Amino acid sequence: MDVVICDPVRTPVGRMGGVLAPLTAAELATQTLRALVARTGLGAEDVDDVILGNGYANGEAPAIGRIAALDAGLGPAVPGLQIDRRCGSGLQAVLYAAGQVATGAAQVVVAGGVESMSNVEHYALGLRTGVRQGGVALLDRLDRARETAGGSSHPIAGGMIETAENLRREYRLSREEQDELSVRSHQRAVAAHDDGRFTDELVPVTIPGTRGRPDTTVARDEHPRADVSVESLTALRPIRGRVDPEATVTAGNASGQNDGAALCVVTTATHAEKRGLTPLLALRSWAVTGCAPEMMGLGPVEASAQALQRAGLTLDDVDLIELNEAFAAQVLAVLTEWKVDPLDDRVNPNGSGISLGHPIGATGARILATAAYEARRRAARHVLTTMCIGGGQGLAAVFEAVR
Repeated sequence: MDVVICDPVRTPVGRMGGVLAPLTAAELATQTLRALVARTGLGAEDVDDVILGNGYANGEAPAIGRIAALDAGLGPAVPGLQIDRRCGSGLQAVLYAAGQVATGAAQVVVAGGVESMSNVEHYALGLRTGVRQGGVALLDRLDRARETAGGSSHPIAGGMIETAENLRREYRLSREEQDELSVRSHQRAVAAHDDGRFTDELVPVTIPGTRGRPDTTVARDEHPRADVSVESLTALRPIRGRVDPEATVTAGNASGQNDGAALCVVTTATHAEKRGLTPLLALRSWAVTGCAPEMMGLGPVEASAQALQRAGLTLDDVDLIELNEAFAAQVLAVLTEWKVDPLDDRVNPNGSGISLGHPIGATGARILATAAYEARRRAARHVLTTMCIGGGQGLAAVFEAVR
């Protein structure tokens, strides 16, 4: 029984505090779900569950898959939930949906992810039991989660940037090669937009007008920049330069903080044909693995090895690779382990996290959508999607194109 990925869609990705900032994660997810329902013709009676990855959940939208199902008009009979595997959340949601379908627990599951990093809250500890003395500190959930992702046994004071610098040091990666990879990422993303390669996967987002102003429609990713050059990136200061004179990671060779959502329909090939859905990929295998939190960027190495082995494939058999760009240093380290040339046109041909952005709960589903349509364009057969995960994990999935 083939479990297939049908009709994947995604919103444009917005910058931190950018065009999508007025929308909460729940609102982004709801608009995306409405667009998917409109595209597929699925109704409340057709959907068995809605699973959404969301890295920065909060009390405003608990079990955000359920909130999206309700607010998108699917009705109270459609359940939903949220999962958090940090940067892998969106892909993990799809994989869990595949498990439901494969075991007969569901026939049709909507899965993907959402993140509004612009709206992640600050919070305070100790208020419930009372603060007897001193002030109350507000913590930024974005920054704090990056520091605590390794637990008390693996503290990472510099957050994920520190892990990228660890890889830079271990693999002797130069600032120049990191910046060159980043420029290529932007160039590829801009070219993909200009060539219309994102047309099939993108669904526009409506930003309600305020104070009598009309609504705004957002239909293009905000993060890619056509004017990026190695020279412009060279001018940026390393983020950890004060604590490490040899630091090389900058805002220009790291992924952004972003807003966005991505969803797809997961079902069987037989049911997809019956309902007139468009299956693009069939799941062949997947794997999740752990690694040292301090070297979290290497997560895709072992996860991909296990997923490929389970599929009976090697990297040489793969026609298209979506390796999320958390940091240029992380991508280069993984490619070194894989013995894959950074210029290999199988890898991120339309850009990735550095250029397109990295709304962490949505990214896994975003790269899946991009890979699905790119595989169809280039008649690729085997597709690998993989990413590193804060706290020291790797997630990878192998798909076969449906023809």
